[in-house]
Amino acid sequence: MTALTSDQTRIVPSSWIDGAPVTTGGTPYQVVNPANGNTVAELALATAADVDAAVASARAALPGWKTATPAARSAVLAKLAELVEANADQLIAEEVSQTGKPVRLATEFDVPGSIDNIAFFAGAARHLEGKASAEYSGDHTSSIRREAVGVVATITPWNYPLQMAVWKVIPALAAGCSVVIKPAELTPLTTLTLARLATEAGLPDGVFNVVTGSGIDVGTALAGHPDVDVVTFTGSTAVGRRVMAAAAVHGHRTQLELGGKAPFVV
Repeated sequence: MTALTSDQTRIVPSSWIDGAPVTTGGTPYQVVNPANGNTVAELALATAADVDAAVASARAALPGWKTATPAARSAVLAKLAELVEANADQLIAEEVSQTGKPVRLATEFDVPGSIDNIAFFAGAARHLEGKASAEYSGDHTSSIRREAVGVVATITPWNYPLQMAVWKVIPALAAGCSVVIKPAELTPLTTLTLARLATEAGLPDGVFNVVTGSGIDVGTALAGHPDVDVVTFTGSTAVGRRVMAAAAVHGHRTQLELGGKAPFVV
């Protein structure tokens, strides 16, 4: 296990935008281990300007990524699975320190489950398919072609930060979408590390962006951004209503998973 299990405080970036860490002058914030109250990281939360920059980066990167061959997308995701496995100790330590969950849970479920999911979608990227059907009128042939829907805005909760990031981001990448993710401000560490590893795996700059911050401020700005195509959110019903209202202004497709709870009191 790495030294991070001792809850030593480190400075982390506000965001990961266009393939690089970004630190802005947003509100100072401390990531605290709820199991012992220790501060494990300090950062300045992202701002509305960071959301604009992240979405612009995702929009600019979309044409190249969505037209990449299935083999190319698969290779990047397969490499990412390898890098997550190689950096498992760091990810376990970060997940434990930011959530307060037992080391065993992160070691036996969160990180290996994430590796398996990434590897699965590396394979699935090669099996996207369309369908053809009989002519519905005259000399016309009908067909269904699967294409990347566009820029995906995703907002994840605090209970399974790494798994939730993987579940939402990796399928979108496999399909050729670009992504901007806002993790819960309580637990941004593993999401920022995942973005860095994705860049190291060869993912083009701008395809995977991270912005930190609260759901009410940064999350609402992201969900209501005019250059986003899809919004996916997991979290409280109250914030989910705000996300839905913000997304509805521009008619964004929305996927909402609301109201679950996963606290542990020891």
